[in-house]
Amino acid sequence: MLECVINISEGRNQAIIDSLAQSCAGGLLDIHSDPDHNRSVFTLVGVDAARSLARAAVSAISLSDHSGVHPRIGVVDVVPFVPLVDSTMNEAQIARDEFAAWAAEELNVPSFLYGNERTLPDIRKTAWTSLFPDVGLKVPHPTAGAMCVGVREPLVAYNLWLENVDLETTRRIASVVRSASIRTLGLQVGAFTQVSVNLIQPMIAGPNDVYEAVSKHATVHHAELVGLLPASVLASIPRARWEDLDLSVKQTIEWRVTNR
Repeated sequence: MLECVINISEGRNQAIIDSLAQSCAGGLLDIHSDPDHNRSVFTLVGVDAARSLARAAVSAISLSDHSGVHPRIGVVDVVPFVPLVDSTMNEAQIARDEFAAWAAEELNVPSFLYGNERTLPDIRKTAWTSLFPDVGLKVPHPTAGAMCVGVREPLVAYNLWLENVDLETTRRIASVVRSASIRTLGLQVGAFTQVSVNLIQPMIAGPNDVYEAVSKHATVHHAELVGLLPASVLASIPRARWEDLDLSVKQTIEWRVTNR
């Protein structure tokens, strides 16, 4: 079984989000939407659900009138395939390559690939300047832009909300706590600022670790898990910390797969 965690550039229009959820209902594990980011993270299982969601999103959303604090290059912005316990990285890479070819042929949307070739931050930095799509046209789709289609191990997406901390300071904190295992952005989200985090090696640096690291520089107003996390990561964190870290058993990939 493959997990696919698709980031869609829509987090405000609930009618569209509900419609997108219906398009992939058979494989949907979780939706996390954020109006300030103007972004929704759909956690799915299976390739068919990923294609159904992508088709629906390209049809329903235009990047031309999109605004939000999170960087993006497309309506279907990020499409990572993740091997779960009974799948392999090779199977995930095959799914990635087939998805990118399908998106180019069926949706006319080009794809930048990440994994062994490059990282997702590499694409963010160089897309449309020194880097052009690996699959499909070398120009963006007029309304859907392009996709970042990748393969990776499970990660944890996590937000730490700071109150009464200006954006410049938040960006400096994000830079200080950034490491090979912790990717960060400093963002303005309404009245708060936010250290937006991808924990790419969560058994080395997990939610508790980044919370403590940020807390050395500012008071964390609250934490927010984006999507799901592996049960092994949750088990590595003292149970007394779960509530403060916005974690629970029901937010694990394994619980959602078993109880969907």
